[in-house]
Amino acid sequence: MLSVKNLQVQVEGKEILHGIDLQIKPGEVHAIMGPNGSGKSTFSNVLMGHSKYKVTNGEIEFRGQNLLELEPEERARLGMFLAFQYPKEIPGVSLVSFLRAAYNAVRKDKDPISLYHFKKLLEEKMELIGLSSTFMSRSLNEGFSGGEKKKVEILQMAMLEPRLAILDETDSGLDIDALKTICETVQAIRSPKQSILLITHYPRILDYITPDKVHVLMNGKIVMEDGERLARKLEEQGYDYVREKMGIKSLGLKIVN
Repeated sequence: MLSVKNLQVQVEGKEILHGIDLQIKPGEVHAIMGPNGSGKSTFSNVLMGHSKYKVTNGEIEFRGQNLLELEPEERARLGMFLAFQYPKEIPGVSLVSFLRAAYNAVRKDKDPISLYHFKKLLEEKMELIGLSSTFMSRSLNEGFSGGEKKKVEILQMAMLEPRLAILDETDSGLDIDALKTICETVQAIRSPKQSILLITHYPRILDYITPDKVHVLMNGKIVMEDGERLARKLEEQGYDYVREKMGIKSLGLKIVN
């Protein structure tokens, strides 16, 4: 479904990603882990086509198409979705208006859904996620708690039904109960063919969503890959485990006292 080969990316002239290789098949769950500043969020933004990031080398294909030739909205219509680490507040734009516009945009080849039918569909998804229908008329994320904002991100995922959902540190800022609820919702709404790319630096989210493969990103490169057991090692020993296995010098890292 997703194929990334030797991806190199610059931001304002500075290279952040130094050659990423990643393959995700339909229905698989992959986790990208790494300490802060390792390039995880850069990678997710590049996949969705953020204009701030300049791809200097490499290839990205999604469902057989060259993503680097597509605008962000075209990638979304092809079936990609990004749940933000820090969802934006948009005063004056109601949740229902925003989601209906997004829903119609990704289904551009079909007739726009009526407001009545959209609200019926939205109510079903909100009940599943645990959001009151009163949120429909509220401005997008304005005054929402951290957990409510993350629930709205997953609500978008439920409505748009992407083929690949990229969850960028969805666990950030959530307590254990909220994290469990979010993860259970993700598991409940995903289809068998839907792939998920989890981006995180804490292993705890993997207690609720089991990955097929874990990739460790450090200093702009994937330096280690394995199954779920790798996440357990990181939980026990932290990223020192990776540094010890790979060698500080080979990672180009510095020890700061």
